[in-house]
Amino acid sequence: MELNRRTVIAGAAAAGVAATTLGGTAHATGGRKPVKELFGKLADGTKVYRWSLENGGTRLKVLSWGGVVQSLEIPDRHGRYANVSLGFDNIEDYVAKTPYFGALIGRYGNRIAKGQFTLDGKKYQLSVNDGENSLHGGTQGFDKRVWDVEPFTKGSDVGLYLYYTSVDGEMGYPGTLKVKVTYTLTKHGDWRIDYEATTDKATVVNLTSHVYWNLGGEGTGTIEDHELKIAASRYTPTDSGLIPTGELAKVAGTPFDFRKGKAIGRDIRTGHTQLVTAKGFDHNWVLDKGITARPEHVASLRDPSSGRTLKIATNEPGLQFYSGNFLDGTLVGPSDRTYRQGDALCLETQHFPDSPNHPSFPSTVLRPGQTYRTTTVHSFHA
Repeated sequence: MELNRRTVIAGAAAAGVAATTLGGTAHATGGRKPVKELFGKLADGTKVYRWSLENGGTRLKVLSWGGVVQSLEIPDRHGRYANVSLGFDNIEDYVAKTPYFGALIGRYGNRIAKGQFTLDGKKYQLSVNDGENSLHGGTQGFDKRVWDVEPFTKGSDVGLYLYYTSVDGEMGYPGTLKVKVTYTLTKHGDWRIDYEATTDKATVVNLTSHVYWNLGGEGTGTIEDHELKIAASRYTPTDSGLIPTGELAKVAGTPFDFRKGKAIGRDIRTGHTQLVTAKGFDHNWVLDKGITARPEHVASLRDPSSGRTLKIATNEPGLQFYSGNFLDGTLVGPSDRTYRQGDALCLETQHFPDSPNHPSFPSTVLRPGQTYRTTTVHSFHA
């Protein structure tokens, strides 16, 4: 009989087994006050701190640089811990090499065609950093900014408040945008992200998180045997620059059908034109539930070997599934193992890519007097 995660944690605690950082055994813990330590310094001397949190059997380490999740540890079916997110063990690699490992993404997650959009009759030119397109906010997006961080404990929850102010014109975006992101670890070990933002001028906003997941453990190899399920009957096909064409295509009868769940590697090497163009999966799924007032379950990911399962709930209308197509073996993680194509995947809750240029897509426009709010919850089981 396969035990659930809370049973594993409680059983290990009863046996008096101590936990270790990696490969140790889970034990039941309450929320611990976040611990701050120096992680490194930027070239200009700016200090980057790392915050360590633990609650409900989940361990989370977050950097003030980019709001990066540097490590997220959860137990397997036997209570053994592993870090299931890709990253680095030094700030220099994050600054020079990172493909958005664990980062907060903004002002606009995903791509905007040719780095251009028109709002209220005015055309804006953004920072271009992905061929002729703008990706994840441009060359100096939110992932490359130092955030102000405040720890908190609230009832049985522990977490961090992260603040950043993006000035008018930064990366070409209009309006001064004040952003607050809350990372919460609940007593059940769930990791919840609450995004908030206000502006003094009409702008576009699409915030998300870019954790690279490998539920077998960071540095353990391919995720093609992971089983993925997405509650989406349609997806947005892209052109050669990975910009949506505007079509909402049905997944039925295609490799993009994850409604019943399947191994990621089952169809990833088929000759479907969209897979050839993206070198794998790198597309937005149109979630069947649409935009909702509260987070609803939309996806689950399971590693059969370890038994670890990730479930995602969100109120966003889209989910970008990226299968790690551009990991090329040149990046080395904390395990001293290289990251190669397909060694991790991203599941980014979001509005659709290039929404500002597609009136039929859900709007990403934020105006003065409005507050941008969205929530994503990650639940872990084994």
